[in-house]
Order: sequence, then structure tokens, then C-alpha cells
Amino acid sequence: MTDLSPGLQPQTRHSNSAEVPLHASEIFFSRTDSIGVLRSGNDVFKRVSGYSEEELYGQPHKIVRHDDTPRGLFQLLWNRLNDGRPMGFYIKNTDKSGRFYWVFALASPVDDGFMSIRIKPSSTHLDVIKKIYARMRKAEKEDNVTPQESARALQAHVRELGFASYEAYQSTVFAAEIEGRLKQLGESPDQMQKRIMAMAAAIAQVETETAEMTEAFKAIRTVPMNMRIIASRLESAGGPISAISVNYSQMLEEMSTWVKTFVEGESCVFARIRNAILNGQFLALGIIIAKEMSDAAERSAETGELTQTDRDDIAALAGLRASYQSETAAALNSVETEAMRFGRSVLDMKRYVTGLSSTRMMCKIESASLSNSGTALSGIVDQLDACQNEIEERLARIVELNSVIQSNTSMLRSYF
Repeated sequence: MTDLSPGLQPQTRHSNSAEVPLHASEIFFSRTDSIGVLRSGNDVFKRVSGYSEEELYGQPHKIVRHDDTPRGLFQLLWNRLNDGRPMGFYIKNTDKSGRFYWVFALASPVDDGFMSIRIKPSSTHLDVIKKIYARMRKAEKEDNVTPQESARALQAHVRELGFASYEAYQSTVFAAEIEGRLKQLGESPDQMQKRIMAMAAAIAQVETETAEMTEAFKAIRTVPMNMRIIASRLESAGGPISAISVNYSQMLEEMSTWVKTFVEGESCVFARIRNAILNGQFLALGIIIAKEMSDAAERSAETGELTQTDRDDIAALAGLRASYQSETAAALNSVETEAMRFGRSVLDMKRYVTGLSSTRMMCKIESASLSNSGTALSGIVDQLDACQNEIEERLARIVELNSVIQSNTSMLRSYF
């Protein structure tokens, strides 16, 4: 798990391009102290690493580090773990003989150390991150990019992929890996997983609807100016149109302020509910993986006499599961709060859009009373009709999606 612990020397082994076999059903963990020295691991970990228990315990976790893995990943990992935050990530490891294996890992603080639970990746996100890691590692080797700079580059890379932050990325790929693993095992998600995924899908669709609605809003920003141009051509007859233009301009200014508050920046209304949902999803998926690992450890313990290390592992896994449950419950409270805030903000926008209807109606009346110049004003009315209808339709869908989020949040509360 570590690559940056002070005083630890890099491991060497001969190169081998073969891949260690790992089945989708296999799940494994390793537990370290606060500087990344191995304390324990289950039988699957020992098998894929190729080391015996005696060879592993007391060694730095970097004993399984593959040189292809960028140091920036470990920098980001340690930053988060030392802040008390779990992290999900892809990593390429190596066994004793030099063979490699890719895993998706969930690393978390436990007691006075850390625990990493790993599964075999099965989603297309792995192919994408492989290319990113290769670029990062090349920069580290050839351009002397520091681990800190490389960590910042990794976060920039995931934003380039369309994710708002690494937190959004890890939640999305974690969900994809859990879903892909279930398919490979021929299993279906349980009700909790379905509700989590429904919430995530809903907020993703809200993002699409919001982006399209914002574009529709931008399309009518030029309407007041066009009205003023028409009014100037009509001279004294253009007074009413000029007044409508002023009124419309004021309404658009209010809507513009709403758009900025709603969709711009990481503190906007949309970002707050998106982040709350993705954080809740990540934590809830942590419960799933921690429970499976905990159950497997307890079953394994039933087959033989327990050592103190076995007891410590079982206790650590139980504590990890309880921690994720508590944090998920808190995250759902946050989702509920943000969903209500989100709903109120959408209602504000609906009132603004309703106000546009009166302006549109006045434009229609003036257009009908004019002769030749009415054609130009009629074109503006048509533009208003199309844009307002689109905004109203997208707002309606956003309201519906927010209801999906709220209902699933309410149902999920019963699990915690």
C-alpha cells in the first residue's frame, strides 16, 4: 500500500510479464501499521503475492509494489489516509516472481494503522487509468516530476475525464467495479445497491438536464438587445417594445444570478447534492465490500484455531464495517438536506420562467399590432416559445429526478 514510508528501501525482483490469476469471486485484504509495514493478510493475499506469511509480515507493503505504478498515486493515497479519509483506486501489484496483477483497492484507516481490501477489476475504467498511470510514471522518471506534482496531475487527469473531483471519480468507478463483479459472478445487486445506483443515475441525469437547460437559457440572452433594435427602427411606435425589453432584461438578470448559484463552482446547489450523493454511494459500497471481507474472514476462522492476529483482523474488519455504516448514515442525512435545498432552488427557477410567459404574451400582442416590423418581432416570439418550453420541460424532469433521489434516500435510511 505504501511507496513513501521513510527509511524503507525499494524491493528488487526479476521481470516477468505474466499475470497472476485472480478470479472475480476472490476478495482479499492486508493490514498495516501507521507507516505501511505489513501486519497481516488473508490467504488470497498470500497466494497472489507469492510470499509466505513469514516473508510478508514485518515487511513494508511496497514488497508487492509494481514499478509501473506512479508515485503520485501513493502520495495522494497517503494524503487522504493521514487525513482520516478512505480512498478507492486502481493499482498494479507484483508477486514474488515478478508477475503482475491489477486490483481495485479500498484503503481505509483502522485503529492505529490501515487496511486495504481488493477485488479484481472488471470495468472499462481500468483501461483508461492504465494510460493515465503510464503518462504519470513516464513524467516521474523522465522529467523528475515529484510525487506531490504527480498527485496533482492525477487529480487533473480525472477532471479531464469529466469528473468534478477525485472523490467523484472514485465513487463512480467503485460502483462500476461492484456492478461488473456481480455480473461476472452471475449475481444481482440487492435492494440497497439498487437504490444507491438509482440515486447516482438520477444525479447524473440531473447534470445532463441542467447543462442543456443552461444552454437554452443562454440562447435567449440576446433577446432584449434584439427587441431594442426593433424598437429603435419603429421610432415612436416602438415604445411598448422598448418597455418590454427593459422588463425582460431585468428578469434575465435574475435568472442569470440563479444559474450561477445553481450550477457554477463547487459550492453551487447542484455540486452540493451531487457530492453528497457520490460520497454516500462510495461509503455505502464500502459497507458492501467490508461486509463481504468480514464474513469471509469469520468463515475462515471457523475452520481452525484462532491466533491473536486472526482476532485482530476480525475486529478490524468489524470496526471498518461499523465505521462505514455510521458515515453512510451521516451522508444520507446530508443528501436529504441538499435535496430539499435543491428542490427549493428549482422552484425559484420555475417562478422566473413563469414570469417569462407574461413577457412572451406581450410580445405576441405587439407583434400582432404591427405590420411589416411585426415579422421580426414574431421571430423573437418563436425563439421565446421554443426556449421557454425547453427550459420548462427540463425543469420538470429535474423535479422528477429530485423526487427519485429523495424517495431512495428515505428508503435507504431504513438500512442504517
